Amino acid sequence: MARATELAWPTEAPLSGVALTRYGHGMACERIEVIEAAHPVPDNRGHEAAQSLIKQVQELSEDDLLLCLISGGGSALLALPADGISLADKKAINRALLMSGAPIGEMNTVRKHLSAIKGGRLAQAASPAQIVTLAISDVPFDDPSTIASGPTVADPTSVGDAIGLLERYDIEPTASTRAHLYSDDCETPKPGDPAFDRAEFVMISRPADMLETVVKSCRADGHEVVTLGADIEGEARDVACEHASLALAGKQQLILSGGETTVTVEQAKPSGRGGRNCEYLLALAIALNAAPGIYALAADTDGIDGSEDNAGALITPDTLARAEAVGLNAQAMLNGHDAYTFFETLGDLIVTGPTRTNVNDFRTIWVGQ
Repeated sequence: MARATELAWPTEAPLSGVALTRYGHGMACERIEVIEAAHPVPDNRGHEAAQSLIKQVQELSEDDLLLCLISGGGSALLALPADGISLADKKAINRALLMSGAPIGEMNTVRKHLSAIKGGRLAQAASPAQIVTLAISDVPFDDPSTIASGPTVADPTSVGDAIGLLERYDIEPTASTRAHLYSDDCETPKPGDPAFDRAEFVMISRPADMLETVVKSCRADGHEVVTLGADIEGEARDVACEHASLALAGKQQLILSGGETTVTVEQAKPSGRGGRNCEYLLALAIALNAAPGIYALAADTDGIDGSEDNAGALITPDTLARAEAVGLNAQAMLNGHDAYTFFETLGDLIVTGPTRTNVNDFRTIWVGQ
């Protein structure tokens, strides 16, 4: 997005800024500084970049334009804890949320209320400058306040919502985090706040656009396609069981879906390696139980399934047989959240490298003759 902006920007017009992305996903830019930081758990690089960014926008005047290019991953990358909260506190909450099974909207409700830059606070810092946000959605239902935790838009959630979610998922905040949540200045700016008087938000791409393009292409090739939509949420293994039932009951067809599933990791148990797409596929393979003629693929469109080096994986009718032949216990590995190791051993990981865009997950099940 940063490089495309540079290429489209008039050469004689002033342009400066910062692009923050995850390690290994940067792209050379000429006028925009590119900084790489950690995702999905923030680190010092992201913290330092966010500190620098907030200082820069606070210097803007009403004659300046702040162009914000927002995409998935910003909640972790743009890490600027609220006053009184340390980066270590923020990281602890982030890890707990990632293991809790909470959907992204709920995770970001908590994140916004612990941040000095998310939940509309970047817009507050930049006011009275003109703000234009161009966003690529990576979240189900395309809520602007959820994408990267909405740094330039009003926040419809409340601090009470955030506290309630921590209680629901049995996440105990540190003393300083708890003190902030119960302080008077914790609430995020709401619709109608003057900070958004000169702020414009434009959605330039959505997961549904990606899925619609795939559906049209497959139908043009003569395939019968069933689409389940781009907003699927829920526990990855539960979604897999639902999709297996559809595949086993159906005729020859392609079943397509997008969205963002979750994985709940029991904190008292050791966990293996693997993101939500690999967990979905391993559960799908078990549920299909070697049914003939059914193949499936699941991957994250940014090229990274969780925190590993793969975008996703694929399964075939002989997945379980091949696993058994090399001594893999599929159910035990699913129970241990070790789907990455399962598919790596079989040679069935999908590794694309960084795609430098993110419109959430893509899943396809081919039901053949």
